Amino acid sequence: MPKIIFLPHAELCPQGAELEAAKGDTILDVALRNGISIEHACEKSCACTTCHVVVREGFYSLNESDELEDDMLDKAWGLEPESRLGCQAHIADEDLVIEIPKYTINMVSENH
Repeated sequence: MPKIIFLPHAELCPQGAELEAAKGDTILDVALRNGISIEHACEKSCACTTCHVVVREGFYSLNESDELEDDMLDKAWGLEPESRLGCQAHIADEDLVIEIPKYTINMVSENH
């Protein structure tokens, strides 16, 4: 089973976390299942950027992003070449290291 290492984030996971994932899971689903409350204002429909993450290791093992995701990512705060939307990035066989950006463009937390 692949592992996802979430780097420490001051609000969402101050100690960081190492989580097991199943092939085909999204980064967002693994985080939410384990109490890491990454924003997802559009309910995982690829219509916002609140679940933006940066894949520090294992980026090329993920499914390729499509044009819709790329267009949404252009609006994300702190966009980097290894940025993905957590709701669209499906895990393969490699372990991942994920950084959750400090900010999103969402002005109000949805508290799902």
